[in-house]
Amino acid sequence: MPKTKNSDAPVLPQRTLREKPQQAAPEKPKETTVEFIASLCAVLVTGLFIITFIVQAFEIPSSSMENTLLIGDHVFVNRISFAPKTSWISSIIPYRDPRFGDIVVFLSPAEPGLYVVKRIIGTPGDRIHLRKGVVYRNGVALNEPYVLHDRDNPADEYRNNFPALPPSEDYGVYPDWAANMQQYVQGDDIVVPPGHYFAMGDHRGVSLDSRYWGFIPRQNIIGRPMFIYWSFETPEDQYRKTDWSDRILFVGRIIIHFFDETRWHRTFTIVR
Repeated sequence: MPKTKNSDAPVLPQRTLREKPQQAAPEKPKETTVEFIASLCAVLVTGLFIITFIVQAFEIPSSSMENTLLIGDHVFVNRISFAPKTSWISSIIPYRDPRFGDIVVFLSPAEPGLYVVKRIIGTPGDRIHLRKGVVYRNGVALNEPYVLHDRDNPADEYRNNFPALPPSEDYGVYPDWAANMQQYVQGDDIVVPPGHYFAMGDHRGVSLDSRYWGFIPRQNIIGRPMFIYWSFETPEDQYRKTDWSDRILFVGRIIIHFFDETRWHRTFTIVR
């Protein structure tokens, strides 16, 4: 009888497969109180480091940056990019100076302790002037699609034709700026000095900005808003209500209207 293919291959005896009894998993040791406290401290220290040196949360209190930033927008601000350079880590972290068009959070040069957000219009050495509300930077009219003009007042000569008129407290100019502004005026322009920046709000008709309180010193700039992490419909005058009773009432409103007055469509919007 002819052999079939592979008929001469050895046949291995079959073995009965038996499941090995499962060994009980070793009991995970319980975390002691000391270990729990140590873990909690590590989390708190890490979080404190992040919010102190890397990002910081801010709330937008006024309408001066509408429609880019609305009252009630809560943003995370990058504190690293504009921080003073550190030689040993400068090759890793992208430090840089503020640039034209950057939106920045800074300490007000006119009101110590007050955080303000504006857009950089002039960097050191730039020549700035306005004519009929149009901003000219180094002689070139700016194309500013982000600007909101709904509250413009053509009759406001100081605001719209800066720095054509001498500054005065009658125009809402801060006293120190009214006394010192003329030394920076050359011809039709105001010239941004070294180590300083000229900033304006996007809601151009209502913004109190460098036209009214002067240049921003470089060391006053905190950082750049990255994105909106939460936005809640907030009254325009809410930031002026500092009494505890007003704050408690507003917290109650947030609790009651969290879902229907949160601007969900603005969540995680990149700030540009």
